[in-house]
Amino acid sequence: MALDSVKEGNVVTQLVSKVKLPKMAKVRQIMDQSHIPIADIPKTVKEELERAGMRGRIKPGMSVAITAGSRGIANIAIITKAIVDYVKDCGGEPFVFPAMGSHGGATAKGQLEILASYGITEDFLGCPIKSSMEVVEIGTTETGMPVYVDKHAYEADGIILCGRVKAHTAFRGPYESGILKMAVIGMGKQKGADTVHQDGFYELGKMLPIIAKVIFDKTKILGAVAIIENAFDQTCLIKGMLKEEVFEEEPKLLIESKKRMGRIYFDNIDVLVVDRIGKDISGDGMDPNITGRFAVPYIEGDIKVQRIVVLDLTDETHGNCNGIGLADVTTKRLVDKIDVDATYPNIVTSTVLNTAKVPMFTHSDKTSIQVALATCNYIDRENPRIVRIRDTRNVEKIYISEAMLEEARSNENIEILEEPKDWDFNEEGNLW
Repeated sequence: MALDSVKEGNVVTQLVSKVKLPKMAKVRQIMDQSHIPIADIPKTVKEELERAGMRGRIKPGMSVAITAGSRGIANIAIITKAIVDYVKDCGGEPFVFPAMGSHGGATAKGQLEILASYGITEDFLGCPIKSSMEVVEIGTTETGMPVYVDKHAYEADGIILCGRVKAHTAFRGPYESGILKMAVIGMGKQKGADTVHQDGFYELGKMLPIIAKVIFDKTKILGAVAIIENAFDQTCLIKGMLKEEVFEEEPKLLIESKKRMGRIYFDNIDVLVVDRIGKDISGDGMDPNITGRFAVPYIEGDIKVQRIVVLDLTDETHGNCNGIGLADVTTKRLVDKIDVDATYPNIVTSTVLNTAKVPMFTHSDKTSIQVALATCNYIDRENPRIVRIRDTRNVEKIYISEAMLEEARSNENIEILEEPKDWDFNEEGNLW
């Protein structure tokens, strides 16, 4: 989306040119790094499926549909291939299908492109990928809500759900992002996701298990592979489950996942600088569980941030800028990368329109940060509290302003890596 006609000129730059940015210190936030080595992941998937008893559910010649979502899950291509290989070993005939609601521009081609960007291709998997937006209505909830699932999955002899269990960005409940959400919204494609989201997210935590029960009762789900990641975007737990175990086990996995989440060990932040956002990072571009800034009014964050600056989009988000509306200031570089056709179907389906609103933008990183600091209210302007992170999936090594060093030194979970330095802006005022 080019906005060349919108020019800030030198006016805003001059207005904030005297806003002094403090020196920044690089620190390490110490978090649990235990994880499964990548080389051991295929073996772990097989062992978990064996332990759960999946072999007894897969008969020779069965067609088995395996879900593949749109989130940037660590090692997802390896995990998906391991499930494919297991089904083959049992004598089944696997295929993978995109289970991602309205993502990928709500098109079959767009969803295939998302999978390919994660390395999930027919050549790598050694099995077909069947992508379609066609769904089958399989029944209704007690309140009359129609329930939909992917047509290819519905026609298969069996379905294996695969997904990451983690805190959701817009609702709370015993089931948030995870296996049930994959079944309800992922397998429901755009039509199913649109139906589920029609009243927003407020009661989604309560509705997920109700809708999922219809799907579990009316389709040939065999079981699931649940994934948990640590704060370093590493696979730290894989659990195989049979169909009848999922409802009981997923809430336990969610509790465990929340213990492993990344976080920022500082509160009352004046300005949070986020280098990049994207759908591969979080459903909201930047995870509000990290930033403390939620898109919905009924969830409050654990930390307080007065201004958020977002500098860029990831390449992997393919122009989807969902989440930029949660920022206060951004850059023209980011705005020029926005693909509304990739963004808006997802926004309309979710019913949360503010996440795609473009905030004030400037022509350089430095000006954006200066604007954010200049517009903060009731802060210590001589000693501002600024935090800079790469993105919400990478919060081990972050930068903090000088004013926060004493607090950092007194925290046993913080290690000072570099003493404070000036920001490394280039001639154009950008950080890279």
